[in-house]
Formats: sequence, structure tokens, C-alpha cells
Amino acid sequence: MSGSYDDSVGVEVSSDSFWEVGNYKRTVKRIDDGHRLCSDLMNCIHERARIEKVYAQQLTEWAKRWRQLVEKGPQYGTVEKAWHAFMSEAEKVSELHLEVKASLMNEDFEKIKNWQKDSFHKQMIGGFKETKEAEDGFRKAQKPWAKKLKEMETAKKAYHAACKEEKLAVSREANSKADPALNPEQLKKLQDKVDKSKQDVLKTKEKYEKSLKDLDSTTPQYMENMEQVFEQCQQFEEKRLRFFREVLLEVQKHLDLSTVASYKNIYRELEQNIKAADAIEDLRWFRANHGPGMSMNWPQFEDWSADLNRTLTRREKKKAADGVTLTGINQTGDQVSQQKNSSNLSVPSNSVQSVQSSYNPFEDEEDTGSTVSEKEDNKIKNVSSYEKTSYGAEWSDEETNNPFSSTDAQAESNPFDEDASPTMEVRVRALYDYEGQEHDELSFKTGEELTKIEDEDEQGWCKGRLDNGQVGLYPANYVEPIQ
Repeated sequence: MSGSYDDSVGVEVSSDSFWEVGNYKRTVKRIDDGHRLCSDLMNCIHERARIEKVYAQQLTEWAKRWRQLVEKGPQYGTVEKAWHAFMSEAEKVSELHLEVKASLMNEDFEKIKNWQKDSFHKQMIGGFKETKEAEDGFRKAQKPWAKKLKEMETAKKAYHAACKEEKLAVSREANSKADPALNPEQLKKLQDKVDKSKQDVLKTKEKYEKSLKDLDSTTPQYMENMEQVFEQCQQFEEKRLRFFREVLLEVQKHLDLSTVASYKNIYRELEQNIKAADAIEDLRWFRANHGPGMSMNWPQFEDWSADLNRTLTRREKKKAADGVTLTGINQTGDQVSQQKNSSNLSVPSNSVQSVQSSYNPFEDEEDTGSTVSEKEDNKIKNVSSYEKTSYGAEWSDEETNNPFSSTDAQAESNPFDEDASPTMEVRVRALYDYEGQEHDELSFKTGEELTKIEDEDEQGWCKGRLDNGQVGLYPANYVEPIQ
């Protein structure tokens, strides 16, 4: 047969077999898929590295926040140290996850990127060199066989058409014998047509059988050539599969922190710190610092002095929780010796400001100190579940009749009156989200604005008002002033 060969025209694919014309394209497409899979694997590793980084940042932020809360909270002693060990563990694990992120990006990601660049070479006209080589190899191997196949299909169609024509001619001749209207000449023409159709059947059949025989003779060479090109594609794909396996094993090693010695040490140290917590030791410490083991300035006789014009209520004595020493007491004679024999008086409190004034333990609270006590009453609130609590029962000298109390100081000003001038309200903006833990705490979102109506206390809490009118407490370091 003459004419140019085209493997996409005139041949119908009758099955899904690799040997059918054009079905090698799936093998060729696998090369393009290999390049895409390299990109997919790089994206996969990049996303995991980003997750590792975000997790490390969240661990660090969590450790920082809870370290501050525990430090400001009521927990003490060895159990507090054990609690802090969890924050140390988070910071160390955070560092390890940042190392994992660096390994994934600097080693695994770059390795795949370089292998992809070395294995797939782009062409100026588009596509990859490896894909075109495979496509050309299969086309060259399939072209002779596909040409014979096309000739065989043409011969088969011609034979089947001749058979159909013969059947129609025989049928017409049989029908004409029963028709008396036909003359002998017409009957002879029908008979000649039957003879001719039979001859055509024999010729097309012979040609069909010959073309099929020629096709069968070229099939072994066709299969061998196709196998050769296919094996080259298999070898290329094998390299990719082996490379992927190697990279995935390296990724697994980078992700598996259980094999890292420092990771094991982190939890070994955490366990040791937790087991080091000693309830008896903590109770002993609390007794010495907040219980009967504390020193006390027991009341002693003091002469009256004009300088002793001030008395403190019990609430004022609770100010300055860090232990502020009261000064400014003018004493003479026995008073000085008594003061040397006694320890400094610490005045614990939930307020931020420290108190310095003269102190007379024998004065009653009939002077302006009672006004201070009332104002302090209005300011004392439960800041949070982690507020450092002042211990001891509320008491006041007003419950007893103190014959040594002074009434001359009633007309004088009170240096302890913090509320003499109102606090200036300041607009602030939230730096982080905060969810109130107690009924008297505010909740807000990052960027939300509110009004600070009281300054920060020693526990790091401010009093504020939301735009909806709700008043409550919030952590001072969660906001910033609005410029």
C-alpha cells in the first residue's frame, strides 16, 4: 500500500493492552508524573517544616506565659520548681523542633530539588527531554507493526464488504426466479453479478489472509523493540522510586525525636524534677515564712511621743507584700533598745505601692487611719486564681480599748491615702487574646481597645473597662497604650 503512515488515523484501539497502538503513552506520561511527584514531595516536606516551626513557637509562647502565671501564682516551694520544669521541657523541645524544621528544609527539601533538576531536563519547546526520548523510541518501535496492522484492517474491511455484497446478489437472484415479469436477459445479469461477487470474495479473502500473515511475521520484532524502550523507562522510574525511598527514610530520621539523645535527657530531667518535689519540705518552708515559724514584734511598752501621730489599720499593714520596713519612728531610751531586739516589721499587702511611716503598735484606729481602711476595702479584689494571697485573719485594734491610743492625730492628713487623687483613665489596645479565668476578669481579643482605670498592682494586673461598660481585671502585659 502507498501513502504516509499516521498511527492516530484509521486504526481503532480494541482493547486496553500495552501492545495496542498508542497505549505506550501511559508509560511516557509516567515520566512527566515523576517530575510532578518530586514537586509534590517538596511541598509536603515544606508544609511539615512550617508545622514544626509553628509548633515550636507555640511551645515557647506557652512556656513563657505559664512561667509568668506560676511565678505570680500561690504555688510555692519544690512543687513550684516541678511545675516550672514543664516550661523548661517545652522550651527545650521547641529548640529540637526548630532543628527538625531546619533539617527538613536545608537537607531533605534541597536534596529533592537538586535531584529533580538533574533528572529532568526542560526543552525550549516545552516538555522534558526524557519524555520526548521515550515518546520517539516507542513511535519508532511501533511504526512498522502499526503500518502492517493498518493494511490488515483495510483488507479485512474489503473482505467483509465483498461477503456482504455476495449475500445480497444471491438473495436477489433467488427472488428473481419467482418473478415472472423478468425477462431472461435480466435474469442473466443477476446471475453474472452473483458470479462476480463470489470472485471478489475469493480475491479479498486471499489479500486479507496475506496481510494478516505479514502482520504476524513482524510481531516478534515489534514486541522486542517495544520491550527495549519500555525497559529504559523502567530503569528511569526505578531510579526515582529508589530515590524517594531514600529521602523518605531520611525524613523519618529527622522527625523521629525518640532516637535523639538530648530528647531523652529532657524527659529524664523532667521526671527527676517532678520526683524531687517534697511535700514535707514545702510545708516546713510555709510554716517558717507564713506560719507560726515567723518572727513577731510582740507589743512592748512605749512612752508617748508627739512624733507618733499615726496608726495603721490591719489592712494597711497588709500592704507591700515584699516586706517593707516601716521607718521614721523617733524613739528614745528603752524604745531604741526594744527596737534593736525585735525584727523589722513587714507589712504584706495586695497593693502595688509601698508604705513608709511612723508606727505605734499601741495606738488605736480612731484617727484618720480608719478612712484609709475603708478606701482600701473598696480596692481589694480577687485578682486571679493565681493571686499571691496574704495569710492571717483580719483583725483591727478597734476591737480592743487601747488606753495608749492617741486622738491628737485625727486632724492631721493621712499620708497613706492612695485615693486622694483619682487615677487618670488611659486607652489601651490588646496585644493578645485573653479569656477571663475568674468572674471579675475581663475577656478580649487581639486589637480590641479598652480603658485602663487603675494602674498595675504588684501581681501585674490592671483594672479596666470595656466599651460595653463591663469593668474587671486583666494582665498588664497583655495590652499597650494607644499613642
